[in-house]
Parts: sequence; structure tokens; C-alpha cells
Amino acid sequence: MDATSSGTPSIQYHNIPEQPNPTMVTSPTPSSFNRQTRHCFGDATPGEFPLSANPSIVLHVLTGCNLDPQDLAKLEATCSFFRQPAHFAPDHELCLPELAALDMCQKRAIFKPMTSEKRDELKLRCGGSWKLVLRFLLAGETCTRREKSQAIAGPGHSIAVTSKGAVYTFGSNSSGQLGHGTTDEESKPRIIRSLQGIRIINAAAGAGRTMLISDCGRVYAFGKDSFGEAEYGVQGSKQVNTPQLVESLKDIFVVQAAIGNFFTAVLSREGTIYTFSWGNENKLGHQTDPNDLEPHPLLGPLENIPVVQIAAGYCYLLALACQPSGMSVYSVGCGLGGKLGHGTKTDEKQPRLIQQFQTLNLQPMVVAAGAWHAAVVGTDGRVCTWGWGRYGCLGHGNEDCDSVPKVVESLSNVKAVHVATGDYTTFVVSSDGDVYSFGCGESSSLGHSTAEADAQGNRHANVLSPKIVTSLKQINERVVQISLTNSIYWNAHTFALTETGKLYAFGAGDKGQLGMELSANQTERPTPERVELDLS
Repeated sequence: MDATSSGTPSIQYHNIPEQPNPTMVTSPTPSSFNRQTRHCFGDATPGEFPLSANPSIVLHVLTGCNLDPQDLAKLEATCSFFRQPAHFAPDHELCLPELAALDMCQKRAIFKPMTSEKRDELKLRCGGSWKLVLRFLLAGETCTRREKSQAIAGPGHSIAVTSKGAVYTFGSNSSGQLGHGTTDEESKPRIIRSLQGIRIINAAAGAGRTMLISDCGRVYAFGKDSFGEAEYGVQGSKQVNTPQLVESLKDIFVVQAAIGNFFTAVLSREGTIYTFSWGNENKLGHQTDPNDLEPHPLLGPLENIPVVQIAAGYCYLLALACQPSGMSVYSVGCGLGGKLGHGTKTDEKQPRLIQQFQTLNLQPMVVAAGAWHAAVVGTDGRVCTWGWGRYGCLGHGNEDCDSVPKVVESLSNVKAVHVATGDYTTFVVSSDGDVYSFGCGESSSLGHSTAEADAQGNRHANVLSPKIVTSLKQINERVVQISLTNSIYWNAHTFALTETGKLYAFGAGDKGQLGMELSANQTERPTPERVELDLS
């Protein structure tokens, strides 16, 4: 097995000079000399290595080398030894790959507090194998940066979460969405002190609203007191300007939240989606009103399929599901522009599998839902986009709509690892940290703008095909996450987070959402500038 094929570190060998072995036993007759072989089983004769009696050695290799579930499966399929029962705690019935997978699961923060009963339920839900549970947990960490530093470019306000779970907010604060107990704007990052002692692992931003998820699965919300109103229009029944526990979710261990127009969705630790306030039973399969505070499980095909990531756009939801057969994407909601990916522009009342990825032989790894278009990164590094192609946001060199996922051919030589979408804008991050963007160039949010206008007098040109963001390449930092404003009513801004925890911002900054003060009469930054905040 080639460990490098799955991105795992290779085992390092030391150069040890060969020395003569004085105890070598040879046959008295040279012509009948037989070389002593070493193998894993036998009767403990000289030269044999009874590996079956030393399973801890294998367990060390399996757990210490960061092998992924595919590696474990290869080991089990190619080595008969691994199909033998283990002879040590915690479970005598588990083969070594299963035992190693369980050991790795127990190192995940959301798995540790689970009871034995909950763990067995999750195992059954994932397909009856600890290797599949491990794949489910790792997939969720990969696509949501769970338990890692992250930055969220919301509509007019911003959120930054450090690797230790502290939360900073800045920007517009008309509804108290910054969580500082006031409605004053903040042009520089300010820590939410009322969350001291609570570790936040995920954050979501909507227009005038913020949601935070703790490592205990609790959900805190502040800003507009509504889960389902339109992002532009009537306020909720009241405003909340400090983080408040969402009581209706206290019995659900939540790991991710997504705020769309007219609705909010949360994802449970077990991979179940709950939604609030769609307002029409023709949308998500249940009838609610805009001020409904009760979560409703998303019914239909995903009821018994674990989901690892959700992404919300304008009146629609994408779900990245983890099944024994592989990863898949489901969509539900408004189909305007073909953004549901089914080859039509009709709405879907219940989640529906996007079949095109099977045709493309692509295993989805990350999903992103823009206002009117969507994108996926596959495990092989390919990028697919679909939906309304206005301003070139699909990256296919035109402004056509595509109602099924289509590979972005101009990125064929790029291995992508992350994708982010906004209102007619798309960003792609490659495995080496390069960033590409395309789509609408307004507000300098693509990172290609300059201080001087082009021949047509335009500093905000649209980009129809992926173009490397040279201004980010010049910072000499490897970018690991991009976040951009996903709103049709707010001027967009963009964050680039590096692997060392540095945060760079560009685009619209008229409300302080860039985390820095702009000069007089300046409303945006055309190129990335460092935010004075260390998220590492």
C-alpha cells in the first residue's frame, strides 16, 4: 500500500548498516542451503515473527501513521492476518482495522462524549462499521473546519473563531448581531467576552443574525430574533444583542449551522438535518411561520442517511451525505436558475440526490451554496459548478446557466481542496495554497481590482474563467480557507485565512466588516490587507 496515495505521512526508515549475524544457522550441505523466511504466522520456529501475538505493534502503525479509512480497507482486503479477531481490549470481536478505526474515532471531540448506545446507533447509521464512522467524522472535519480557526464574511458583519474557540466579531451591528450588548458598529475585531469559558467550533452569519456552535453541541444565537425572515425587510419580534442559548435545540447535539434566506438549518452530530421557518410546506416538506423557533427534521430520502455538511443559499439547501457506497450531494428548495442540479429549474419539496456526480465519476468532498449557483470539490481535486451563470460565476468562460454540475475545465491542472461561493462569485483554493476567483467583480471582492481603471474605465471587471489571485500569492502564505459574503442585498467582502492563522481581508468595508479602518471617502479595499488578529 502506498501511504502517499491518501495524503498520509510515510513511515521514516533509518539507515542501519548491515552487520554479519554470528548466530546465522546454515545447512551443513551448501547445495541444500535453504534461506530462512519470516512471516506472520507459524509455530514460533526460529526466524518467524508471530505478529498475531503482538497486535499492539499493528495498532501503533494503524493509529500512529494517520491512515485513512481507505488505507484500513486495503489492509483488511489484502492481508489475511487483519481478518483475525484481536486478542485484547476493548472488544475481542473486532478485527484490527476496526479496532484501529474505533481508537481514532475516540480521539474526535464530538465522539468522545457519546454514550455507548449513541455510538452504536451512529455505527448502524453509517453502515455498521467503525471504519465508516471514522470516514463520516473525518469528512465533517475536513469540509467545515470544525475545531479549527475559521473566518466568516457575513452580510455586513464578520466573525472570526480562533483555534482555541474564542470568538471575535466586527462590522454592522444594527440588530445586535455582534453580540457585545450594544448596537454600535465595530471597525476592529472585538472578542465576545460573555462567551468566556465556552469553546466555539462553528459559526454562521446571516443578515443581522449570528449563530455559534460550541464543542458541547449547544447553539447560541443573537441579532434578529427570527430563524426564517427574509434578509431584507421586517425585523424579528425583538433583537438580542448578547449570545443566548437556543432552548429548542438543547436536546440536539449540533455541529454546524447554515443561514439561508427565509430559513435556518442545523446539522446534528449524528448527521441529521433540522430546519426552521421555511414558511411553506412545498419547500422543505413542513409548514412553519417566519417566527417558528422549533426545529423540524428534514424528511424524505435523508432521514436514514448521515450528512457531514450543509450549505444554504437563496431559498435552497445542499447536503453532503456519507454513505457506504461513497459521498453524495442532495438538494432541496427553490430550483430557480437550475441551482438544485437536477437538469431542471423546478422546486424540490424533499431532498433529491444529484445524479450527475455518478456520471462524472466524482466523489464530492466539499459543497458550497451561493445565492444563485453552487459548487463542489471532488476528492480528486476537480471542481464542479452549476446554477445561474451570470457574470461568469460558474467559471466556464460564459454567462450561461447550467442545471447540472459541470467540471470547470480551465482548472484541470489544479488540485482543488476548498471552494467558496457568494452572490455570483466563486473562489477555489488549491492544494498548494493558491487561490483562484471568478464571477462578479463588484466591491473588489474577487481580489483582482487595482487602484487604476482599465481602458473602459472599470476597476471592477467581471471574470468569466478562473484567474489566480496574484495579490494573495504575494503574501507568501499558504491559504487554507476563503469566506465571502453570500447575500444579494449587501456589497461583498472576502476573507483569506492562512495556515499560520493570519487573516487577510478585501472588498467592501463601509460598515467596518473588514476589521480595519478605511481612509476618508474609502468604502472598499481592492487588495488583501492583514487584519490585526491572530487566529492560530
